Amino acid sequence: MSPDPDRTIVVDVGGTTLRVATGTDGHRPPSRVRRVRTAGLESAPHAPVDVLQKRVVDQIIHEVLDLGSGAPARVGIAFAGPVTADGLVTAAPTVWGEGGLPLPLGDLVQERLRVPVMVVNDLTAAAWRYSAVEREPFCLWTVSSGIGNKVFRDGEVLVHPDGHGGEMGHWVCDTSAEAPLCDCGARGHLGALSSGRGVLAAARREAAHRPEAFASSGLGDLCRSNPVGIDNPALAAAVRAGDPFSLDVLKGSLSHLASAVGAVFTSSGVRRHVIIGGFALAIGELYRDLLVEELSWQGCFGVGTAEIDTMIALGFEDGDHSLVGMARLLEERR
Repeated sequence: MSPDPDRTIVVDVGGTTLRVATGTDGHRPPSRVRRVRTAGLESAPHAPVDVLQKRVVDQIIHEVLDLGSGAPARVGIAFAGPVTADGLVTAAPTVWGEGGLPLPLGDLVQERLRVPVMVVNDLTAAAWRYSAVEREPFCLWTVSSGIGNKVFRDGEVLVHPDGHGGEMGHWVCDTSAEAPLCDCGARGHLGALSSGRGVLAAARREAAHRPEAFASSGLGDLCRSNPVGIDNPALAAAVRAGDPFSLDVLKGSLSHLASAVGAVFTSSGVRRHVIIGGFALAIGELYRDLLVEELSWQGCFGVGTAEIDTMIALGFEDGDHSLVGMARLLEERR
């Protein structure tokens, strides 16, 4: 099978969705995108890590080859987890949970496709998309299955060659023994409290704890008063509709995210923060407004309320951030 020299395929592997695409120049959304459920933790929660790793690798190969006829000229993979400079995935809590050996994803895919393969963290890839439109150093945050962040400064994403950096989703926010479990197995991490999965878990806990309030809420109406029936689309819809029960749950989670944003600003001086991710963008501008409100209430050292409002922005409404950024990065490193 000979590669098509004009074709690049980019892949975005998230905890919930795997996207594979062609037809992007690194600036615009791709012309052709396939979206499937990731064959990982969410689709098989009780499978061993090594089984899930194999499932995900096989899925990537299948989707790349199935998107078009023949092998591509090259492949770029944006992956939800820390990735070393040579394409080794050192952990992937939202994709295959806690534990497991590091996965040489780049080598495995390259060996089977026999074309050049680049693997980077999904937020690293997405930051390259925003580097084309942001005129100052910025921190890109995703609020989706998990939480991650990356700082782009002086023409580069700030990541150690070993993959360290931009993993604020595993910053400890709650040190209590009852703190929620993170997908990585530890307790009280930002991702366990403020990600889409974290807010969903909080909403279910609150519904079980306050059944009457839940039953009389807008969220209860959407879920037929069944806490188990709460999902992220219903939660986002209830928040957008101004449901007090759902807003209280979300605001509780945003206190931790605002603290993390403040920590990144205070430690780095980067004052531009762009929010993407399926959960945050499903709520939309209200999510940004509530985060600004919480950050203003907590205070941001050396910055006034009006400036805090300009610090926080939502990213593009499409879900193609990592696909577009991956294509741009491949062109930069060609």
